[in-house]
Amino acid sequence: MDVLLKGLVLGLLLSIAVGPILFSIIKQSINSGIKGGLAFVLGVSASDISLAVASNFFTEVFSSLLANKALIGSAGAVLLIGIGTYFLFFKKVKVTKDGEQVLRFRKRDWAKIWLTGFLMNTLNPLIIGFWLTTSTSFAGEPIKSRALIFGIALGVVLTGDVLKVLGANKLRQRLTVHNIQLISRINGIILIGFGAVLLYGLLTAATKLPAHP
Repeated sequence: MDVLLKGLVLGLLLSIAVGPILFSIIKQSINSGIKGGLAFVLGVSASDISLAVASNFFTEVFSSLLANKALIGSAGAVLLIGIGTYFLFFKKVKVTKDGEQVLRFRKRDWAKIWLTGFLMNTLNPLIIGFWLTTSTSFAGEPIKSRALIFGIALGVVLTGDVLKVLGANKLRQRLTVHNIQLISRINGIILIGFGAVLLYGLLTAATKLPAHP
């Protein structure tokens, strides 16, 4: 019961966190339907699994990630700003002659959206810090207990993300094409904002580092 509660709490903390991933799940689901939303969350889930495993069982690999936190954060900021700029200025909602949204989903679209979710999550220093903090907190637990805690947490996060996809898809059915385009642009602005704040934080931290004698 103790392991179950820890896993549930850990998963809920990550699932309800507000960030670029949340807005992107909603946007992908509205723009690309259930398949697009699921492709994105599966990419995010694959990233979470990789980071959870690295933080618990491959400490040297995870330490190397943390040692390059500024580089990873900068890459993540550039990625967010780039994706946000695309959605804000270039992404167009395809419509039929009757003015209805076209949901054409090809294999290469699935791979592209999956990779976007994976990279957006992996290159987020806050996510890396989350897994570092939690793995450190449970370092005293037996390996089997830790595996159960993080397995339950990852399952809760994935379940929550899938529910977000289903909810956003229902919302899409009530939206006009104009509103869907508007949501895509708003998401672009949000991603650019997150990227800019992340980049500003990294630059501010860099200027505060003590100078070498």
